[in-house]
Amino acid sequence: MDSTATDRFDTGRFEASRNRMASLAYRLLGSAADAEDAVQDAFLRWQGADRQRIKVPEAWLTKVVTNLCLDRLRSAQTRRERTVGAWLPEPLLDGDPMLGPADTFEQRESVSLAVLTLLERLAPLERAVYVLREAFSYSHAEIAEILDVTESASQQHLHRARGRITAARRRGGREVDPASARRIVEEFLAAATSGRTEQLVALLTDDATAISDGAGLTETLLRYDTPERIAAIARAGFKGTPAKRRLAGGTPAVHYALVNGAPAILFVPGDRVVGAVTFDIADGRIATVRGIAAPDRLIRLNEAWRRHEPDSPLIAEW
Repeated sequence: MDSTATDRFDTGRFEASRNRMASLAYRLLGSAADAEDAVQDAFLRWQGADRQRIKVPEAWLTKVVTNLCLDRLRSAQTRRERTVGAWLPEPLLDGDPMLGPADTFEQRESVSLAVLTLLERLAPLERAVYVLREAFSYSHAEIAEILDVTESASQQHLHRARGRITAARRRGGREVDPASARRIVEEFLAAATSGRTEQLVALLTDDATAISDGAGLTETLLRYDTPERIAAIARAGFKGTPAKRRLAGGTPAVHYALVNGAPAILFVPGDRVVGAVTFDIADGRIATVRGIAAPDRLIRLNEAWRRHEPDSPLIAEW
């Protein structure tokens, strides 16, 4: 095989693992853009490696991508960006290959915005062990090889990670019926747009939380921690006005969607998503509302939306 054919063959071997590596990197970093960068860096290393000596490309690439992500998580720049309180995971539209394996509840949960946010509280190694074990089912022996730790250290990291996530999780362990989740979100939207405060409060858990990135215009996340306050903010935020339409660049349609496996509503003027609101449902009510409108957090979601065939909007003209 000549060198050109060999390069094509080796590039093909890398491309066969690209989606899986991107899914791993996204879970580790919570950012699609950073995940893409990590995978590209892995490709450069793959090109520079003696590929004849790499017996199992997937194992080699997993090790490289994981450690590239760990380097990013440990970097001073990343710590600065994520300690000022202005960080939310980057949302992905249902069906995006970067969401990765979704055969088990653990795999689906590991890519939820709720768990990606909780993973920020873990040390980098704990995060890596948790993702490799829960989302990709690697054994502790394999994880030890990937991370250059002992098997017992891998088991300890997983134990601590599970404990911290369980302790911090508001509720969990059960999946929500999709039809029920959609009904609750539609009721929330109807109550918010019509200003029915009592109905909004009734749809929220007693300890509900709302979080917004302020469309990227604030240095810290906006947080609201009582049903009454969340209801008031929802009434104001979901009321369509000429000023909001100007900011959106047109009159949005409001669509129901699944984002990171959770129910969401998207504000879409034309073919561009300008805002996403996601919901965590617990015991038939809304436990968490997240508003994401910073343009740099919606880049990949927008790319997926333009390839998407949406259902009829919940509101044709907001």
